[in-house]
Amino acid sequence: MKIKRALISVSNKQGVVEFARKLHEAGVEIVSTGGTMKAIKEAGIPVTYVSDVTGFPEIMDGRVKTLNPYIHGGILAVRDNPEHVREMEEHHITGIDLVAVNLYPFKETIAKPNVTLAEAIENIDIGGPAMVRAAAKNFKFVTIVTNPARYDEIAGQVAEKGCVDDRTRMELAQEAFAHTAAYDAMIKDYLAEQLKK
Repeated sequence: MKIKRALISVSNKQGVVEFARKLHEAGVEIVSTGGTMKAIKEAGIPVTYVSDVTGFPEIMDGRVKTLNPYIHGGILAVRDNPEHVREMEEHHITGIDLVAVNLYPFKETIAKPNVTLAEAIENIDIGGPAMVRAAAKNFKFVTIVTNPARYDEIAGQVAEKGCVDDRTRMELAQEAFAHTAAYDAMIKDYLAEQLKK
């Protein structure tokens, strides 16, 4: 699968601007959200705001921004299924071939002294895990990157071949499910501790 469009939305910005630059240089369109988009734009890299894709603003303090058929349809479409392709065309959904997402800093938030339950709850990511799981489920067609340490390798493959090889996409999907599983387990443990108080 040639990578033509990438969605980048990260809490941990380490290496993300350089990753976006390399993808852009390889001819990939970048779509992004909030702070990530600002960092990419400030570096002079062309970027499309997610609201321009969805036709809907980020609302509820950013709680709702990527939970939209233009995003999830673009990620989840089975590209060799003629019905999926027809529906994409009918609803003007453009495929998203690479998703780079890491999640709200829940671990760092609950490590702060005197953190309130409300603060912890606000740092439970919803849209991020939804995109990560969608992209990981559809790894046959979509590359999911949750670990900044993989950026150079992935950008290198895209620059060299225009795509990411099958085995690497499956490896990345496994890493992605491990990432969301660990995140959910951490939230579950935190809430269990709150119930004991």
